[in-house]
Amino acid sequence: MTGPAPAREVHVSAAVVTDGNARTLLVRKRGTERFMAPGGKPEPGESAGSALVRELHEELGVVVAEHDLTYLGRFESDAANEPGFRVIAETFAVTLDPASVSAAAEIAEARWLTASEAAALPLAPLSTEHLLPLAWA
Repeated sequence: MTGPAPAREVHVSAAVVTDGNARTLLVRKRGTERFMAPGGKPEPGESAGSALVRELHEELGVVVAEHDLTYLGRFESDAANEPGFRVIAETFAVTLDPASVSAAAEIAEARWLTASEAAALPLAPLSTEHLLPLAWA
């Protein structure tokens, strides 16, 4: 008798990035259509916070200290770009100056959006179900 199929999970560190003016930052990776919170997968042995610091630097060109991140919790949703997978995100909040952010690496677009502007875009489930409500609470 076999047990249940192994969980198909993607573990990430995600950022709820705001600018202090009721806008949040969403990104779209090259070759995809859905916008999502910035972040990415931790490397082996890397903490969730240090992974996010690295990803924000690689993808957006910003330098953030790990102590500037505020832990929001662990959230789970269907993965936006990996069909059949669940994304499990260790999530942090950070406020950035929009002038310091520029799309780099695999990021095709980085947009600062209000709640109504974001609602008009294709969004990742993690963003719609958990992260954007936190950004605009």
